[in-house]
Amino acid sequence: MKEDRDCLLEVRNLNTFYIEEESIFTSKKRKKQVCKDVSFTIKRGEILGLLGESGSGKTTLVKAVLGITKEYTGEIALNCTQPQMIFQDPYGSLNPAKKILWILEEPLRVQKKHDSESRKKKAYEMLAKVGLDDKIADRYPHELSGGQRQRVCIAMALMLEPELLIADEPVSALDVTIQAQIIRLLLELQRDMNLAILFISHDLRVIYQMCERVMVMQDGRIVEEGDVISLFQNPQNPYTIQLMEAAGIR
Repeated sequence: MKEDRDCLLEVRNLNTFYIEEESIFTSKKRKKQVCKDVSFTIKRGEILGLLGESGSGKTTLVKAVLGITKEYTGEIALNCTQPQMIFQDPYGSLNPAKKILWILEEPLRVQKKHDSESRKKKAYEMLAKVGLDDKIADRYPHELSGGQRQRVCIAMALMLEPELLIADEPVSALDVTIQAQIIRLLLELQRDMNLAILFISHDLRVIYQMCERVMVMQDGRIVEEGDVISLFQNPQNPYTIQLMEAAGIR
């Protein structure tokens, strides 16, 4: 691949697989393909949407990019530090036995690059950046609302100062009002920190609000892609049109 300093992630001809047992009566295994010849790039400061129904291959694609899935062919080139994740379920992403301050410090603690005071200082800075009061630091996840928990998850993802965030359905578990707040927060952080974001969703309206470009995935393939306004105004692929009609957009 030709190196492009503005290109943080380049995926080329990616095919992913998972291993499954043929049946309960045999030890034979077979590979099942999920992603099929997927190629795309994400540039510095860009928000790229990945749109598709459940089971279309979105999460498997992310696992390959993060190195969680090893069963793949093709090329994945990262020109940045390890991307950080924001997950769909904020409560399931946070250690219920630990207070928020401990949770935020943990990524730095694992890296052993900061002493206790600098870890604490950075944790409070991140709480402020995501619009949370210092008092949150002394609470447990179950004491927070869903929106507050997702803000904590965003703060945790930013603790290592990544250039690329992967947001996997980050607002789908929240009510509409809180969704709007989290979307505004992510857009503000993206502008302030020049972040690139791979934003994954099945919700067309959220994709339209968040993203500059969008890829549409069906059965493991990218069936259509382009800038979000052009694609929404003039979709070409029948699957994209079907998604829009189902959402009441066309």
